[in-house]
Amino acid sequence: MVKLTRIYTRGGDKGKTSLGRGERVAKHDLRVEAYGTVDEANAIVGLARTAIARAGKSDVLKQADAMLARIQNDLFDLGADLCTIKAKRGQAALRIVASQVERLEHEIDAVNGELRPLNSFILPGGGEAAALLHLARTVSRRAERRMTALAAKRPVNAEAIKYINRLSDHLFVLSRRLNDNGAADVLWVPGGTR
Repeated sequence: MVKLTRIYTRGGDKGKTSLGRGERVAKHDLRVEAYGTVDEANAIVGLARTAIARAGKSDVLKQADAMLARIQNDLFDLGADLCTIKAKRGQAALRIVASQVERLEHEIDAVNGELRPLNSFILPGGGEAAALLHLARTVSRRAERRMTALAAKRPVNAEAIKYINRLSDHLFVLSRRLNDNGAADVLWVPGGTR
């Protein structure tokens, strides 16, 4: 368990930060970019959860909030996975595992089964929570780009990349679920403003 007694350390004042085992790297290192972008996505998921809490107490909203609570915890796991290159001797590093990816897939299938079929691309919008999930989705895609750029140069857990790829799909279908199963989706009209 993490115990934080001091928030600032001055250790980063010269543009360096510590990874999971204490290795010092530049704050703009690809690994730091990757887990920083995951953290950004997590913060937006938190905003979506506050919008859901304001929207009411329906079963759909409760289920969505429970899914997002699990996702937020997973995103901290993902950040820990990305910032720890190798485990300390005698300890296992926290890694994203296949069961976390599979849970996302099962939830995607269940939510998508309730939705109206798509006949157009969707513009981010509809309700507040749905719009925030679209924002989290786009940041998740950026995190995925950062992670695959990192993986091209350094080791990255393959399950972590699968997880972030599924996450953006999950956030997409959940945004539609919160938009009255797609009825409140804002559809793209190609050339509609010409």
